[in-house]
Amino acid sequence: MAEKLVTIAKYADSIKASLAQQLLADYGIKAVLTGQNAANVYTLPSVAVTDLQVLESQAEKARKVLKYQKKQEN
Repeated sequence: MAEKLVTIAKYADSIKASLAQQLLADYGIKAVLTGQNAANVYTLPSVAVTDLQVLESQAEKARKVLKYQKKQEN
């Protein structure tokens, strides 16, 4: 049975979503972005949200990486 993807973060800015995806890749965590093309269809920011998804087994590690990165930026 295939492992499911879970959303670990949502971004209104697709560039920030891509940077987060690359950060996770640097830690060996494969991530996918969904909805990043919504901005091409919808002009409202509340509609154009990009989801960052990882395998359920890597979700906790991915959240920790993103949390640590956010802490470093502040």
